[in-house]
Amino acid sequence: MSKPKILIQLDPDSHASAFDAVVAIDSGVDQLLQYGGVEPGEVRGLVHGAIFTRGPQDLASTAIFIGGSDVAAGEELLAQVTAAFFGPMRVSVLLDPSGANTTAAAAVLAAARHVELQGATAVVLAGTGPVGQRAARLLASGGAQVRVVSRSLDRAAAVCRELGERTQAAALTPLKASAAAEVAAALEGAAVVIAAGAAGVELLPLDVRRNCVDLRVAIDLNAVPPLGIAGIEATDKAKERDGVVCYGALGVGGTKMKIHRAAIQRLFTANDLVLDTDEVFQIGRTL
Repeated sequence: MSKPKILIQLDPDSHASAFDAVVAIDSGVDQLLQYGGVEPGEVRGLVHGAIFTRGPQDLASTAIFIGGSDVAAGEELLAQVTAAFFGPMRVSVLLDPSGANTTAAAAVLAAARHVELQGATAVVLAGTGPVGQRAARLLASGGAQVRVVSRSLDRAAAVCRELGERTQAAALTPLKASAAAEVAAALEGAAVVIAAGAAGVELLPLDVRRNCVDLRVAIDLNAVPPLGIAGIEATDKAKERDGVVCYGALGVGGTKMKIHRAAIQRLFTANDLVLDTDEVFQIGRTL
C-alpha cells in the first residue's frame, strides 16, 4: 500500500504562500506541511525529518517545494536542501519562488508556438530580474539569439556571462535601454519580445511596438496597470494586435498553472528529482 503524498513547503517569507498551498492541494497532495520564515541554517533539520521517517522504498511519497517571494533566498534554500541529502536518503524537490520557473517556462512555450526559436532574435526586457533571467536562459537553450535588456548595462552583462556559463553555445547580448529610442534599437530585427519587469512599469511604449516591423510575438508578464507592453491586455492569449501575436500575464497564466501542478505531481514519481528551470520547462513541453 502506497504512503500518503506529503509535500513539505519551505518558504523564506514570514508566512508560507497561500497561493502555493492551494496549488499543492489542487495537485493531489494528501498532506501539506508549511514552514514560513525558513533560514538556511534550519533546512538540514527539516530535510532530515523528511528523509528519516520513511524507508528508502517510500521516500518517493515525500517531496519538498521551495517558494516565497525572494528568488535568491529560495535558491539558497535549494542548495541547503540538496546538501542535506546522501546516498538513497533523499526526496524530490521543486524550486519556484515567485513563480519564476513556471512563469518563464510558460512564456517561452507561448513564444515557441508561433516562432521557431532556433536562429530567431528574441528580446527580454527587464532581463536581469528572476523571471527575465530564466526566460533568457530558456530562449538561448532553444537556439534563439537573445538580447538581455536592462536599465544597467553592467547588470545585463553580468547576467549574460552567467547564462553563457550555464548554456553552451548561447548567443546572448547585453543591452541598456531606458529611453524609448534605446528600447526601439534593442528591438530592431527581433521576432519575439518578453517583458518581465516589475508590476506597474511600462517597458515598451505603444508607438515603439507598432514600429517594430519584424516583431511577431509580444508577451507581457505584468498584470498591473500600466502594463509592461503598451496596448496589450492582461487577458490577451494569442490575440493579434497590429499584426503581432500578443499574450498578457493572465493569458500566459493558464499554462503557468498547468506547469505548476504537473511539476508537483512529477515530484511523487521518484525520490531523486531536482526540478529547477530546465526541468520545469521540459515538463511544460509535455503538456
